[in-house]
Amino acid sequence: MQLRIPGPTPCPPEVLKALGKQMIDHRGKEFGEIITRITANLKTLFQTKNDLFILSSSGSGGMESAVVNMLSPSDKVLSVAIGVFGERFAEIARTYGANVIPLNFEYGKAADPDEIRKALHADPAIKAVLVTHNETSTGVTNDMAAISKVIREFDKLILVDSISGLGSLDLPVDTLGLDVVIAGSQKGWMVPPGLSFASVSEKAWKAHAVAKIPRFYFDYTKAKKYLADAQTPWTPAISVYFGLDVSTKAMVAEGVASIAQRHAKVAEFTRKELKERGLTIFADEKYASNVVTSVKADEKLSVPKLRQILRDEHKVIIAGGQGKLKGKIFRIGHMGWVSKEDMKEVLQALDKALPKARE
Repeated sequence: MQLRIPGPTPCPPEVLKALGKQMIDHRGKEFGEIITRITANLKTLFQTKNDLFILSSSGSGGMESAVVNMLSPSDKVLSVAIGVFGERFAEIARTYGANVIPLNFEYGKAADPDEIRKALHADPAIKAVLVTHNETSTGVTNDMAAISKVIREFDKLILVDSISGLGSLDLPVDTLGLDVVIAGSQKGWMVPPGLSFASVSEKAWKAHAVAKIPRFYFDYTKAKKYLADAQTPWTPAISVYFGLDVSTKAMVAEGVASIAQRHAKVAEFTRKELKERGLTIFADEKYASNVVTSVKADEKLSVPKLRQILRDEHKVIIAGGQGKLKGKIFRIGHMGWVSKEDMKEVLQALDKALPKARE
């Protein structure tokens, strides 16, 4: 089976083997050694010296943790959205009472730093900016270096959803001055869903100290207190930790630059081959994601039919569009444990399925 959606992603054999280990005491020495190793490896891959916490939750839980730990009800927040997940980040903040100022960009396009500058200049009361690093719903990666530079000009908190970015793409957290960055285990980290990661800057801790949104499960203060004893506040997803211990060790050995380069090569190959087949990339190619490729569906192409044929006849699973893009695009994930050979198999299956999906 070729699972080529933008998460969850396939797990390497050594990770699958680790996932099957017997349970251990999450307050014991063995788990303490595991969480200490993983936290150090994650800091290396996040390229940060900031505090970093592992939360037993989906990526969306990680996004919620950023909101409840940094904001108070009625705080003004600029939401920079380029797709479904950017809009979700805004909805989470809105649910907790934040005064969300939306700055939405056309699907398929990246956020324009100049527009962010204008929005921040127009309203000095804005406290924080929500940004999506890599938007899987559209296949676009934002230029975080340019965006963070603008936000830092105004000294605002930078809260980043890099759930599908970190682990596959280069995001130097400390160099860019990012305050809270969220990632998710089921993406480039090559383990199942169940864990999210949050890095927290010194500036973020100052905001946390005065933030008044109620929090319990996702309280960073609790996470920091328990991590000092190599524990988590609540029962962790132990099996996923076993897998992450294996995958992060391999990722640190490969190196951030090599990981990013590998993903870039696979993505470039995939986009090139798709275009040679007469297909059109949906995303602005200047900002096309190296972890998921979005493809326009022409008027004759039925995306549901294409996905069904690929699944039933070729054992290839791809994703459709989300929200207003449903039926208009299909998406091919290539993050984490992926090679050019994997994508060749997907492309060969597409060659056979596309004509049938246009009948």
